[in-house]
Amino acid sequence: MHSSPTPGERPSSACLLLEDGRCFDGLSLGHAGVAIGEVVFNTSMTGYQEVLTDPSYAGQLVAMTYPLIGNYGTNHEDVESARPRVSGFIVREAARSPSSWRSRSGLHDYLAAHLVVGIQDVDTRALTRHIRSRGAMRGGIAGGDVPAGELLRRVLEHPRMEGQELACGVSTERPYTVAAMGEERYHVAAFDFGVKASSPRLLSERGCRVTVLPAQADTADVLRMEPDGLFLSNGPGDPAAVERTGETIREVASRGIPVFGICLGHQLIARAFGGETFKLPFGHHGGNHPVMNHDRRTVEITSQNHGFAVRAGEDLEVAGAPELRITHSNLYDGTVAGVAHARLPVIAVQYHPEAAPGPHDSSYLFDDFVSMMAAARLAGAGNSRGSYIGS
Repeated sequence: MHSSPTPGERPSSACLLLEDGRCFDGLSLGHAGVAIGEVVFNTSMTGYQEVLTDPSYAGQLVAMTYPLIGNYGTNHEDVESARPRVSGFIVREAARSPSSWRSRSGLHDYLAAHLVVGIQDVDTRALTRHIRSRGAMRGGIAGGDVPAGELLRRVLEHPRMEGQELACGVSTERPYTVAAMGEERYHVAAFDFGVKASSPRLLSERGCRVTVLPAQADTADVLRMEPDGLFLSNGPGDPAAVERTGETIREVASRGIPVFGICLGHQLIARAFGGETFKLPFGHHGGNHPVMNHDRRTVEITSQNHGFAVRAGEDLEVAGAPELRITHSNLYDGTVAGVAHARLPVIAVQYHPEAAPGPHDSSYLFDDFVSMMAAARLAGAGNSRGSYIGS
C-alpha cells in the first residue's frame, strides 16, 4: 500500500532532464523510478485524472501548466481508460490533502499505485516557455540517485514520436460492446486506437449500440458487422505509421456508410483520401482551444490533445486531397481542425467533442453523426452492405 508523505516529511529529490541538456529540479511524486518520453504541456485547469487516463498520452511526459494539481483527489468515475496511460507526470504543486466527497485517494497514492513516475515542485512556467520556443522534445524523470549522464543517454536513445505506431499498444485486444441506452436505433463499429470511455458512452446515450474493435481490425471485420456507421477514435503516435486503415475507410465510405473520426481518426481519414500529416512544434494539449466552424460561422472552445496535424492546401482544401474540404480551423495557429468529404458521408475533427471533463461546445458532432446514419438509412444506403462476403 502506497501512502502520501506524512506532514513534515519531504519527498526525495528528482529531476526532469530534457534532450537538449536543460534540467529542472524537483521532488519525487508517485512511483519511484525512471520515466522516459516526449515532454508536452497541457493547459487544462481541471480534469487531471482524465488527462492521466487518456490513451492518447501514451509515450509522453505530461506537464500541467495549472499550478495546483490534485486538490480534489482521484476517484473511480473520472477515468477514460482502465489505468493511467501517461509515461510520466509533471506538476508545479501536488496537493497533499485533497478535498472532495468523491475522492478515494490522493494524487501521489494514485500515481504510485499505478507505477506512474512523477515529479513536483517543477517550474512548469519555465518548462512550458522552453518547450514553446524549442519545440516538444524527449525527456526523462528520475530520482536524484540517477547520474545525469546516464539519464541523458537513456533519453537520447529513446525513439522520437515521429514514425511510432503506438495505437496497438493501447487498443483493446478483443472486441467488446457498449449497449445503447434505451431503445437501440443504430449499430456503430468503432476502431479503438486509444478510445476514451466517453466517446462510446455519448454514442450509447444517443441510441447507438457500439462494437469497439481492436486497432488491428480490417475491412472484413467491419463490413461483416453491417454497421450503420463507423467511428474512428483518438489515439497516440504518428498517423503516418498507421497505414492499414485507409482501405477500410475508403471502402466503408464508398458504400454510403457514414464515417466519423476524431483526433488520430481525423488524421487517418485525411490520409485515406490523399492528405498529408506533419508534426506540430509543440502540439495542442488543453481544454481551451478556440476553433472556427466555417459552416456555422461560430467559434467553439474545444478540448485538444494531439502532436500531429493535417496539412492545409489552398483556400479551404486539404493538401493532396481535393475532395476533402476544411470545415473547422484552429484559431491559435490556423491548422486544420475539421474536414468533410465532398461526396461521401465522412466528417472528422482534430479535437475531442466528448471533451471529458469539458468544455462541451462540440458535443453536437455526435448528433450530426447520428443524423448522417439516419439519412443513410432513409436513402437505402444499407442495400449494398449485405453483398459483402468476408473471407
